[in-house]
Amino acid sequence: MVPGILTTLVTLAPLAAANDIPPALMLANSYRPGINLAGYWVSEKMDGTRGYWDGEKLLTRRGQQIFAPAWFTANWPKVALDGELWAGREQFHHAVSTIRRQTPDDAAWRKMRFMVFDLPAHGGTFDQRLIALQSVTAKLAVPWVVAVEQIKVDDHAALQSMLERIVKQGGEGLMLHRGDSLYRGYRSNDLLKVKIHEDAEAKVIAHIPGKGKYQGILGALQVETPDGLRFKLGSGFTDAQRRQPPALGSQVTYRYRGLTPGGTPRFASFMRVYEQ
Repeated sequence: MVPGILTTLVTLAPLAAANDIPPALMLANSYRPGINLAGYWVSEKMDGTRGYWDGEKLLTRRGQQIFAPAWFTANWPKVALDGELWAGREQFHHAVSTIRRQTPDDAAWRKMRFMVFDLPAHGGTFDQRLIALQSVTAKLAVPWVVAVEQIKVDDHAALQSMLERIVKQGGEGLMLHRGDSLYRGYRSNDLLKVKIHEDAEAKVIAHIPGKGKYQGILGALQVETPDGLRFKLGSGFTDAQRRQPPALGSQVTYRYRGLTPGGTPRFASFMRVYEQ
């Protein structure tokens, strides 16, 4: 630990494990210019926490149960719903702290929305699932369960224009979903994320002491990617985070702009502790 940094970290209680097998979720690759956009639907990428309703329980992507108030999931259908538990733009930490409480905070949940973007067990194409999804949310008729708006764009320029507008308004990015795709629980180009910055996760392996104005607090994190690449994250931290940095062994999300010839992320910057 860096001298002068508080050693007591504030943590939230872990979510209770609901089962041993995480739900098989459809996962996204990153968008690259040149992909034919004609077959894709476009939506805003919600900056919250992935939520999966299995017909009985609300789960995280890891299969841990989320303890929402009874009113939040009352009358939800006996079919699987895939979406994002979202508190609004730039409200990621509110969403995370809310869902991690094993005793639900009713007032906090009143600010939450379940932004539903798919019906995993439907069996049809995404074009067909969209119609069914809109019917499901219309029948529920509650303001906290919302079918994510899906639109079409003509070309890459229109996509970039939409991306810039969403980001300026505090959004995280966009998602592309291929209309003729079936729901398959793995990563593919059927689902693409579009962001100004790329992001990834790495494990914290060391705290590097700061110098100058950061004397006595964190200067940088040394992190390691799943592939074993090690590098430093020295920007993106608030002063509070430098005084109380992510714990050794924790996973953090960082943003970057492409890779160097040696494979190191360019302009890597800390975003947040990775919430599983």
